[in-house]
Amino acid sequence: KEILEKYHDPFTLQWEGVIGNIRVPSQAEWEQLLTNCSAFLFYGMERFMSHILLNRLVAMNIPQCHLMILLDLVRSKQSYQRITNSDIHKSCLHIAIESPTETAMLLSLTGVRAIIANQWYTTLQENAERLEILSESLLSSGRTTGQTVHILQQ
Repeated sequence: KEILEKYHDPFTLQWEGVIGNIRVPSQAEWEQLLTNCSAFLFYGMERFMSHILLNRLVAMNIPQCHLMILLDLVRSKQSYQRITNSDIHKSCLHIAIESPTETAMLLSLTGVRAIIANQWYTTLQENAERLEILSESLLSSGRTTGQTVHILQQ
């Protein structure tokens, strides 16, 4: 919410999505958001791909999405329990496809042009810092995604 307030002009006026932990988006909402975006930000718990049906994602065509930022791979007791219960019903191959590298490959095959994503588990605080750097660099300073990633690596 702080990021939305800080960058409300002129960028966030056109943003749409789901904010908060009141409810989990439906599969139809995920698909609608992904297919109608030029940029997509996921800031959430566990693996991004654990929130979306894999068979639906691979059938999607989302070439309008120029940038996808995945600030995921955060774990809490509740999220770990949810993901463990969910993973019981998945094959080992399916779980492996949800890893960061495979997620980036799948998203690239669906048409996403650039992907910024975590490679390993992190904390909410670290992701909040990354989001602040990303927002400042991309929205305020007008840096390219490459320049922004370079800043994040430092």
